[in-house]
Amino acid sequence: MELDFDACYTAVSARDGRFDGRFYTAVTSTGIYCRPICPARTPARKNVTFYRYAAAAEAAGFRPCRRCRPELSPGAPGWDVRADLVGRALRLIDAGIADEQGVAGLARRLHVTERHLHRLFVTELGTGPLAVVRTRRLLLAKQLLHETSLPVTEIAFAAGFGSVRQFNATMKESYGFTPGDLRKTTGAIRGASGLTLRLSYRPPYDAATMLRFLAARAIPGVETVTETSYERVIRGGTMTLKPAADHILLTASIDDTRQLAGVVSRCRRLFDLDADPEAIAATLGQTSLAPLLAAHPGLRVPGAYDGFEMAVRAVVGQQISVAGARTILGRIVARAETVGFPTASELAKTDLTGLGMTNRRVASLQALAEAVASDELDLDGGDPAETQDSLLALPGFGPWTVGYIALRALRDPDAWPGGDLGLRRSMERLGIGEDEVETWRPWRAYAALHLWNGV
Repeated sequence: MELDFDACYTAVSARDGRFDGRFYTAVTSTGIYCRPICPARTPARKNVTFYRYAAAAEAAGFRPCRRCRPELSPGAPGWDVRADLVGRALRLIDAGIADEQGVAGLARRLHVTERHLHRLFVTELGTGPLAVVRTRRLLLAKQLLHETSLPVTEIAFAAGFGSVRQFNATMKESYGFTPGDLRKTTGAIRGASGLTLRLSYRPPYDAATMLRFLAARAIPGVETVTETSYERVIRGGTMTLKPAADHILLTASIDDTRQLAGVVSRCRRLFDLDADPEAIAATLGQTSLAPLLAAHPGLRVPGAYDGFEMAVRAVVGQQISVAGARTILGRIVARAETVGFPTASELAKTDLTGLGMTNRRVASLQALAEAVASDELDLDGGDPAETQDSLLALPGFGPWTVGYIALRALRDPDAWPGGDLGLRRSMERLGIGEDEVETWRPWRAYAALHLWNGV
């Protein structure tokens, strides 16, 4: 979809925050690209080019503005929920897969050739996957230089660069300054308990309801949730998320800073930070759900820090209370004796008998763990439709279980866990018929959260 020049220029002139992250303004007279909300003087129309993605602006030779800091933009709306190959590729890039395995590994993960992946990226984004990876690394590094006192060496590896020399050369080539030059101009601060970063979102954001939802389902030994924060044990450390006025504050204490990009991506997914509340409200606000949206503007769908963990939660939660499921999940973690939630390989080796589950439920979990451990099932980057079909083929996985996994782990904005008792009760109380469910597309997952919240 091409950008409308007049609409974009009007948004830039008004510094309209609703357009932040939707496009970037490149100024040909300065060689700088900015966010729509940049406080700098609005450039002349003849000197402006608009790009939908930061990577495309950088590929065209523009450098990020030091005043508005494009690295702080919320993620582009749409790609967070798109199930096509480019959308999945972008989420895997954010998760650090390309840093670990290169673009060739990214293509293998998506079961396509590098050439085909490059062609799709150029068509959709205006630049190739390597340029997107490079921009993501540079913008994360720039944020770390601004907001932390991490040594430049650690920042290089945290952002995904293979060496400090590569980091220095790439930043100098792309931005015209070295990491050391930028560090001299910033008042970087490191939090007493670890590395702290701001994670942006599009307002409004209903943080209180998000934390209440996560608190009710917090796994003992893994998660601690209060009215003001979410804390989690992860491999190699801990992370904490605290809602603030216009962002979520991430504090991470990790042994290996190379994990950081993946931690940031998982946190954004868990708190649904790339959602577009305006688009969601435009659809659901015209239906019988309008009073619920008015009561909780900016309600998000709680995601999953880990796809496999969420699938385990869904299986354990079949036909029992939320509190009962939480108790059993805590027993599973204790039995596995792992730091954080067990991986699929670890759970596959764990004896799950005697924890309060039926033999059928245990068999379902073992089948799930074996499928994920053997790479037959990809819950963090696979095609959503194929993944749901594969889940339905596993023993003990019905439409409700798969629908819940799609809603929280697969990030399907239209997922609908049909047959859910809480949804039925809420709809009956509000006098909503089953025929209305179709009018909530493509945001039925958000409709489900509003109904659960209204029970």
